[in-house]
Amino acid sequence: MKSPTESTAPLAPTAQEPPPIWFLAPEGFFALPLAATPEERAERSQSFVRELYSRGDENIWEPAAPYYAAIAELMAGTGVSYSAMGLFSTAEEGGEEENGETVRHEGSAGVAQCAFTLAAVPTDQDGDDTDVVAQGILAILSGDEYNDARWLDLPCGPAVSCVTLREYKIRPELTESGEQVNLLTGQVQVHVPFPTGPFTAIFTLYTASMDYWTEFCDMMAAVLQTVSFTDPMDDAETGADADTDTDVKTASVPQSAEPAGPL
Repeated sequence: MKSPTESTAPLAPTAQEPPPIWFLAPEGFFALPLAATPEERAERSQSFVRELYSRGDENIWEPAAPYYAAIAELMAGTGVSYSAMGLFSTAEEGGEEENGETVRHEGSAGVAQCAFTLAAVPTDQDGDDTDVVAQGILAILSGDEYNDARWLDLPCGPAVSCVTLREYKIRPELTESGEQVNLLTGQVQVHVPFPTGPFTAIFTLYTASMDYWTEFCDMMAAVLQTVSFTDPMDDAETGADADTDTDVKTASVPQSAEPAGPL
């Protein structure tokens, strides 16, 4: 379960920090080593590279760790509290277990990639104004003809999704074939107003692996079902005391550092 890391810099001209938010990250997500201090980033980067390059050794891990620590430093002050790389095997067969462990495919067998971030931005609202904030966001995003903006009713409250497709032309000198390549990318961005403070959470999933666009959209939808502004563990304990069902809708996206099977 992911809770926001401490903000490394003010998100806006306000001393108030975003309230906590919880969600479950799916298998195959590798969280970048975001942290408030260089020492913490260096420590987390060591664990990150060992998860990302699990078949590597010190010859790969040692030079890679400072690189990812530097990326985390560049993200400081942007408002991003969680950032992850999603890597998923596209091999025809995958996810099997051998001796109780998931079989992992080589990257040469095919990999679908995505980038996933969570940021909190200040918005002028009271706790009861989440509908009003969401309506304003929907109106703004709908003003761009290239946006597919829609209202969402999530378990945690109202939200607005925005899907954007972009095509980029890659110059011939930058391609392996020496010919111009058109690259289509997709982005799903979901704005979720905090009911616990004057902020809006922005979940963003971006990918150039458009052959698996539907699967990535389904993954994003599953993550959103787990978003909570109260500690799910507290809710579960309260529900258990009251002898009631406490379905927090998290079973479909278990947290793990291991890559998922084929999309």
